[in-house]
Amino acid sequence: MTHILALETSTTTCSVALLTEQGSAVSLVQRQLEGTAGHAANLLPMVSALLAECGLEREALSAVAFGQGPGAFTGIRVACGVAQGMGLAMKLPLIPIGALAAIALQAAARHPQHLILAALDARMDEVYFAAYVDDADEGLVVRQPPVLLSAALLPAFIAQRLALWQSGAAVDRAVCFVGEGWRLTGAQAGLPTNWRVDDLEARPTATAVASLALRAWHAGQTVLPEHAAPLYLRDRVAFTVSERASGQGGNPRALQASLVALVPLTVADLPEVLELERAVQSFPWTLKNFADALDAGYEAWILREKSELVGFCIAMMAPDVAHILVIAVAQAYQRQGHARQLLAQVSRSAQARNAEGLLLEVRPSNAAALAFYAHEGFNQIGVRRDYYPAGRGGREDALVLKKNFDQS
Repeated sequence: MTHILALETSTTTCSVALLTEQGSAVSLVQRQLEGTAGHAANLLPMVSALLAECGLEREALSAVAFGQGPGAFTGIRVACGVAQGMGLAMKLPLIPIGALAAIALQAAARHPQHLILAALDARMDEVYFAAYVDDADEGLVVRQPPVLLSAALLPAFIAQRLALWQSGAAVDRAVCFVGEGWRLTGAQAGLPTNWRVDDLEARPTATAVASLALRAWHAGQTVLPEHAAPLYLRDRVAFTVSERASGQGGNPRALQASLVALVPLTVADLPEVLELERAVQSFPWTLKNFADALDAGYEAWILREKSELVGFCIAMMAPDVAHILVIAVAQAYQRQGHARQLLAQVSRSAQARNAEGLLLEVRPSNAAALAFYAHEGFNQIGVRRDYYPAGRGGREDALVLKKNFDQS
């Protein structure tokens, strides 16, 4: 029997849920409290009351899931901190669940086979936004990772990326809105009026967190308590005293959305990926190498600016590290932060799988790459002799580099 306790405090709603799975039967019990404050004081008493009501001792829990955000800074720290405390004290694994994924799951249940566009109010006329599809085999699949942007820029952001989110499907999926962020002024301006509107009051709930956590539990996607962390998309919430003195009033806002889209790599992208690889690598991967990587389920992402391929990255998720197998950026887009963006996405995926760091190989002769990886926090941990093919039938060593997340 599996018992998963779920905590969600990223909005003004504080909720806890207990999911119990016995065979094919799944039951869910949720309790929630509405208010702009008091989550820290109320969360543990709500947990105790819920477990007592269900007649379950804490020692019987299998895992603790928590809403990791994005959301209110204090709120997401509360759920994460309580989950960590319980996990460390009771030696339980944790399951972090995104707030946008939680509301997307609610809509996907009512609108199967849709492209779900989830938006939450980030205050200051800004939204947290992500796009998902709920696949029968793969579960809730991210088509657009969570981003923070102005509500007024959201329609243009969607228009630039919609075809990329739809790629790989036999026919375009119907589109569905969900989440309170869509109520902000300008968020829906100019978007098709025939797109489905689900729940524009939707916020993440502990019930949705628990349901996604059960999927993650069966997939082995848990993390150690000491590795759990909130998901912050807003780096700053206030200007410094000196910045305010220089005339910067109000609060820091999100930067204008980049025209470069980060989306999963699909089979349809492989011809362009192969062309880019051949343009920047002396000994490029073959088409079969890329196809085999996708078939194996490796982490694979591309960057596009409108229709043009900017870069790509493929990584193999091992139990303890994410092994970056290949990463490339088109020459016209190099030294603009795109490789760093790809590394950041792989890092997020690796940390969600409890990995301790990133691993990769690089040629000793590639001085530019060595300098870049050193700047990104990678250190040499070994050498693979005669690892790479070289000119005139020779071989070149590979330097093995690793970045530990706890040192980043």
